[in-house]
Amino acid sequence: QVKLVESGGGLVQAGGSLRLSCAGSGGTFRNHAMGWFRQAPGKEREFVAAISWSGQRTDYGDSVKGRFTISRENAKNTVYLQMNSLKPEDTAVYYCAARRSLNLVVPRSGYDYWGQGTQVTVTS
Repeated sequence: QVKLVESGGGLVQAGGSLRLSCAGSGGTFRNHAMGWFRQAPGKEREFVAAISWSGQRTDYGDSVKGRFTISRENAKNTVYLQMNSLKPEDTAVYYCAARRSLNLVVPRSGYDYWGQGTQVTVTS
């Protein structure tokens, strides 16, 4: 059983930056592809980014391409989401997810473990 804990959320003005972290425990972190999703009030949970076990492959949702960067440090059992040029529409709870596979996927159904989420609020 993998446990995931997100951190780094907060309140930021439009145009600003935040870096989210997700620390994993209870499993072999490097054997898991990782993803970030977000959910705004009244909306479905949305794919943000994903990364393969090695970090060599990444994928992004269309709304964040060119602004967000996903990365990982397997030695620290941590995955990051660097968010730049934030917009009010990025406001959501951001969730980290782990998949029992080396390869990334986009659909949330492909992920086996989820964190509790961290709130990101972007003001205009």
